[in-house]
Amino acid sequence: MKLPPLSTAQQVSLVVLRTLIGWHFAYEGYFKLVRPAWGPDGVPLSEWSSAGYLRAATGPFASLCHALAGSPWLPWVDVVVAAALVVAGLSLMLGLFTDAGCVVGLALLALFYLSLPPTSGLHQPGSEGAYLFVNKNLVEAGGLLVLLSFGTGRIAGLDLLRTARRAPAAPLTEQAA
Repeated sequence: MKLPPLSTAQQVSLVVLRTLIGWHFAYEGYFKLVRPAWGPDGVPLSEWSSAGYLRAATGPFASLCHALAGSPWLPWVDVVVAAALVVAGLSLMLGLFTDAGCVVGLALLALFYLSLPPTSGLHQPGSEGAYLFVNKNLVEAGGLLVLLSFGTGRIAGLDLLRTARRAPAAPLTEQAA
């Protein structure tokens, strides 16, 4: 069954969703890369590290996360995760290699979710609320699946320019005299 084309409002909504998720990814990565950050009192904050998150892991990747938390590779892991967040975020905001940006974002969110799945149903320190199975990582992953399935790079963004340059020129037709 062929679905009707998306309305302008639907297209704009999808691009807005893509931009918001992209901003969230890019800013999270940027904040992790630019350290130390500054507190409201003008004092430098301590350097960001994923060590605490990795030590708290309880999911299927817990043993790997615990090993990474005490590993000499931890600074590299921190940079790679932050850089991947920035790259995925910029891809989504700019609409450039959008499908790849969605896939990278989904992979990161899957790692975050599976490392520390919300199974307690109680408020956790450092989180905005109480989560049972569904948290912001899972909701954002659902948003990325929607963006990926609708091919939002074909709606707006630099993917349009990139694909237009590669498209063959339409053949000229003879004009009737």
